[in-house]
This record gives sequence, C-alpha cells and structure tokens, in this order.
Amino acid sequence: MNGHARLADIAAQAGVSEATVSRVLNGKPGVSAGTRQAVMAALDLMGYERPPRLRQRSNGLVGLVTPELDNPIFPAFAQAIEKALTQHGYTPVLCTQLPGGAPEDEFTELLVDRGVSGIVFVSGLHADTTARMDRYTRLIDRGLPIVLVDGYSEHIDAPFISPDDRMAVRLSVQHLVDLGHERVGLALGPRRFVPVIRKIEGFKQAMAQLLGAADVDDLIAHSLFSVEGGQAAAAQLLTRGCTGIVCASDLMALGAIRACREKGLAVPGEVSVVGFDDSPLIAFTDPPLTTVRKPIGAMASAAVQTLLEEVNGAPAKHVELMFQPELVVRGSTGSGPLVNR
Repeated sequence: MNGHARLADIAAQAGVSEATVSRVLNGKPGVSAGTRQAVMAALDLMGYERPPRLRQRSNGLVGLVTPELDNPIFPAFAQAIEKALTQHGYTPVLCTQLPGGAPEDEFTELLVDRGVSGIVFVSGLHADTTARMDRYTRLIDRGLPIVLVDGYSEHIDAPFISPDDRMAVRLSVQHLVDLGHERVGLALGPRRFVPVIRKIEGFKQAMAQLLGAADVDDLIAHSLFSVEGGQAAAAQLLTRGCTGIVCASDLMALGAIRACREKGLAVPGEVSVVGFDDSPLIAFTDPPLTTVRKPIGAMASAAVQTLLEEVNGAPAKHVELMFQPELVVRGSTGSGPLVNR
C-alpha cells in the first residue's frame, strides 16, 4: 500500500483530514489531545505499527489478577481495566488463574518481584469468606497499592469496587413478580462467597416484601458458577415448582434454560429465567437472555482511578464503592402461570 492510500484510510477511520493524520504521525503541534487519540486508535485498529517517536514511555506496570476467562464477563472486565490503565500511561500485566494452575499468591509474588506499581484483584480470594485475608494486609504493609473488585472484607484496609448484588436480585424478583410469577427460585454459586451471601440477602428481602414469603430456603439452590452448575441448580428449583428462576451469572442462566428444555418446559412460555452480568454476546442467545447488567465500564474506571490515586501518594483507605446494576429485559422472561380465581 502506498503512503497516500494509508493516510486516506487512517483519516477515514479517525474521521479527520489527511493533513491532521500527517501532523500526528510526524509529531507536529497544533492537534488536540482528543484528535491525536482518535488517530492513534485508528492506527492500532487497522493494524499499523506506531512510529517509534509516538510510542509512549510507560509510567510503570500494574498487575491484574483475574479468575479463568471461561466466563465472558472476566475478559470483558480485564479489557476495560487494561484500557483505562493504558489511557493513564501504565502497562497492564494480566495474570489469569486456571484450575490446577498457579494460585493467586504465586501470581502476587511474581508481580511484586517485577516491581509493579500496584495490583487490581478481580473476584479473588478477598471474595471468599473462608480464605485468610493476611495475604492482602501484608501487601498493604509493604506499601503496595491494591484495589479489590467483586468481593469484600472488613479486615482489609483497601478500596473495594462492587456491584450492588442485593439490588441486582431485587430487580430480578420484582420483574418476575410483575409478570405474575409467585414461585421464584434463586440459583447461585457456593455460599462462602461474598456476592452469593449478598444476593441471598437481597432475595430474602425481596421475596418477603413483594410476595410475603417468610421462609424461602427451599427456593435457593447452590451449585457452581457455570452452565453445568446452573443446570443442576435449576433442576432442583423446577422440582420445587418454580416458574421463575433468578441466576447469579449469565452462564448459570444458560444452564437453567437447558434444564427447562430437558424437562420439556418452554422458556419463556412456561418458565422465565433471568441472568446476571450481561456478558458479551449474551443478547444473541436463544432466547435472548433477560439479565441484570453489571456496570463493568464504570467499575473498571473506578478501580483504576482509585489505584492510581494510591500510586500517586494518597493514603490507602477502607472504602467500598458500590455500583448500581440495571435490568435488561429481553426474551427469556414472560407471563407467569394463570391463577384460577
């Protein structure tokens, strides 16, 4: 490709003139930061290598420790956090935990040895009420800035970034009750995790307030945060007469739909299913999944901003920033069973 054609392509992608692209590529003044960023994004998107003079020197490394990436919400989180770090001039180092692979503590030591400026933990051991929290207090005592996403412990003097899990379940139950469902079940992961505990609290409050149901323990089923886990939990709830199922993740919701179909029950004709996360591609399932959207963009921005404030000298403080979820109604929920009056 000749130079002129390349300039024209980049200009079209960035929505600016060829002259502006030329100024950016040659490092000339007189271009706004926003326009410069648009040209650089176009360059990256189209697979062109940045000229050496335009490669920014990194402000430092920041560790990002996530669970396995099988659940599409975690790569989405990682991408949002990495994007925010890059915009602030930091280089993200992604460490993904795998079953049977390196544990979180091993990754942490590796990152510390590499001299990272800070670490963001997503759904780590801080979410597990049975795990020891001194692994985090030791990092804080060493002066390493950390931010903990999707979990909580009162024993760690660090910032936490969380969705409002109680509100998420309340939105789901309210939606199903509004549709006429009276027998609503909750399918979620192991009970030792903070988000699970909070979702159960939200479920019990919503069921009591909306349906007057005082004892709902038989409407709660625990399994794994996976399609298979959702299928197993939903199968239990279906045998208990549930016509609406609230799931703790989109993957569990897909498993719940599979459980319904195995029993010859139509979704949403006979059973309604609600997910949680609004993972990428989840709008294209069959049926398109009604779910509660976790605000990962806002959470990722807050995690990075909070971490970099610490990196720049602000004292670490024990605070939890809680973000509001949003119900996204699609095609997996419908009217509840008709009640004979």
